Amino acid sequence: MSIIVKNVSKVYGKQYALDDVSFEIKKGEVVGFLGPNGAGKSTMMKIITCFLPPTKGDVTVCGYDIWNNSLELREKVGYLSEANPLYYDMYVEEFLEFIAGIHHIKNKKARIDEMIESTGLTPERNKKIGALSRGYKQRVGLAQAMIHNPEVLILDEPTTGLDPNQLVEIRSLIKSCGKTKTVLLSTHIMQEVEAVCDRAIIIKKGKLVADASLPELKKMAESMGVREQIRQSDVFDMEALFQHLTK
Repeated sequence: MSIIVKNVSKVYGKQYALDDVSFEIKKGEVVGFLGPNGAGKSTMMKIITCFLPPTKGDVTVCGYDIWNNSLELREKVGYLSEANPLYYDMYVEEFLEFIAGIHHIKNKKARIDEMIESTGLTPERNKKIGALSRGYKQRVGLAQAMIHNPEVLILDEPTTGLDPNQLVEIRSLIKSCGKTKTVLLSTHIMQEVEAVCDRAIIIKKGKLVADASLPELKKMAESMGVREQIRQSDVFDMEALFQHLTK
């Protein structure tokens, strides 16, 4: 398993941001992490990436655990946070060179060129990050998350601010990453789950309410009577299932 989460809880005072959450993700899986605002998605991602310790529980990534091997674990992970913190006064290529240096990447120029091309940043590579549109800033965030060729990608709302054409391109990139990497991405866009993910984990108020492949979710929807009638055919409605599970 690439990611193993065991009985993780995060408590602030008396409030549980996460409450005894467990799941496992295999190498090569692209898994959607779903839940309404405040469900605990970002908290879990910060725990997996060692930005935040859990109150209790354990997380292992590629055989390294968050308590004893946090530095080794971080080397295996690429992380795009929801806030996507960037240095706005740096140029795109300059910023990626800085990140590549942090990771001690050999042949930096070739790797930077590869990331700029694969994330569609070529037209903007010589601009300051602060001058980019929100969608291109998001692409820079994706490039920095992938530049060290991590085994695991943790992406918190990776398609925020992208236009329809950019959505297609970035979703295709994430899907292709899933052929060789483990990808966990949070999203509010149900079509994104169907387009990109093999499986979905759904949490509500810090508790896991569903963990299933898309075919299994369809069966779940059928058993709950969650259907959408279109042209006299029963069609699976991911949005309706999500609303049903998290209401």
